[in-house]
Amino acid sequence: MATEPCDGCGRDVSIAGGIANLWSFNTDSTDGLTLELADGSEYFLCFACIERLPDDPSAEDIAALEPAEDSAS
Repeated sequence: MATEPCDGCGRDVSIAGGIANLWSFNTDSTDGLTLELADGSEYFLCFACIERLPDDPSAEDIAALEPAEDSAS
């Protein structure tokens, strides 16, 4: 399974599918998604960071998210 760092906290987020799961019946799920903001900017965020955002987030809200304690920043 592939991973991508969360743009909010920096933690590695699992991404299901891709070549790693091509020949298996692994049913792992993706633990985040890409948000496109009103200004056109895009951020890949884990579900924990998404839950901490206000209803109409801005780039400043994402920048204000705290880094994960277990991320290597």
